[in-house]
Amino acid sequence: MADTRLYELLGVTQNASDAEIKKAYRKRAKELHPDKNPETGELFKEISFAYDVLSNPEKRDLYDKYGEKGLREGTGGAAGFDDLLSHIFGGGMGGGLFGGFGGGRHRRRRGDDMFHPLKVTLEDLYNGKTTKLQLSKNIICPTCNGVGGKSGAMRTCSGCKGRGVKVTIRQIGPGMVQQMQSSCNDCYGEGEVINPKDRCKKCEGKKVIKEKKILEVNVEKGMSDNQKIAFRGEGDQEPNVEPGDIILILQQKDHDVFTRQGMDLFMTKEIGLVEALCGFQMVIKHLDGRDLVLHYPAGNIIEPDCIRGVVGEGMPLQRNPCEKGNLYVKFKVEFPENNFIGPENIPKLEALLPARPKPPQVGKDAEEVDLVEVDPSYDKERRHREAYEEDSDDESGGGPSHVQCAHQ
Repeated sequence: MADTRLYELLGVTQNASDAEIKKAYRKRAKELHPDKNPETGELFKEISFAYDVLSNPEKRDLYDKYGEKGLREGTGGAAGFDDLLSHIFGGGMGGGLFGGFGGGRHRRRRGDDMFHPLKVTLEDLYNGKTTKLQLSKNIICPTCNGVGGKSGAMRTCSGCKGRGVKVTIRQIGPGMVQQMQSSCNDCYGEGEVINPKDRCKKCEGKKVIKEKKILEVNVEKGMSDNQKIAFRGEGDQEPNVEPGDIILILQQKDHDVFTRQGMDLFMTKEIGLVEALCGFQMVIKHLDGRDLVLHYPAGNIIEPDCIRGVVGEGMPLQRNPCEKGNLYVKFKVEFPENNFIGPENIPKLEALLPARPKPPQVGKDAEEVDLVEVDPSYDKERRHREAYEEDSDDESGGGPSHVQCAHQ
């Protein structure tokens, strides 16, 4: 049979619209508000919970399919719903509102993961590296075994009834209330209190102490920037809490020569004009210390900004380091300075180079001009200044000066 108890709490049918549910909740909340009827406080919490579920489309769909048991056990992706229910109803999932289901399934709360950066070089990622890292974390006090003091000295906090939080309800308008949750000030969110004289001398009643932890980190060949290395269950310890993980995040330092894209390595190399035209042999120091001798045959031209590759000299593939990407070299060609040879040798050089293209035919009115070195930024600034001076002349009333250009 379908579970309809939450609908019945608000006095609506399963087909009720959102507006009808909201209207019914306001009416019931006004009738059962603890300010008017102190003895109806628990029932008020139940209708508040009913409204929280039925006013949320995802929670309502989950409830319609699986009932309150589905909400409690997280069926259909509602993981973490136990925490919400325990905050509202005091944590006793096996009785009270849910007693008819024969007790709830308690899941041990899991602690937060701890994240730490680990700086590595590109050489580390290429060759692999094993290093040791010292971290500080909380462990359960070995003196009191996480109790915090003498056996039996710890008692449930009366302020929050052991929940570690207090729930307060305040009215924010006619028929509208706000439920607020805050950490208990009496036990500082622990749910338990202990007399100062009975506290453990080692942990001072905190149940945990700090410990230095040394982790042996294996950076595998081929790992990448921002990749995570997890140490399961090595996070901070707390009583009755499953420790989270320590997660190291690799952060690659910049390299002076190489950059990386996936499994490929890239570098830029500057060569002279003679090397670009006549071939070359050069040596590159690789990430594992090897000298790579790069050959490029004479007669094959290297154009400025062209890219050539060396197959199989890139980054290794993680867990299969015999398979590697490629190394790509981008070439910058440095041209000689002006007048690097005398005028008498220019014809000899020209004779060795491919023939000039024939100049096009030009008309009789064509003009001959010379190419010179010009700084575009300076020329732009000059034009801007001249335009400003012309505007100033216009404003002063002098009027523009007309210059007649004539071709001699």
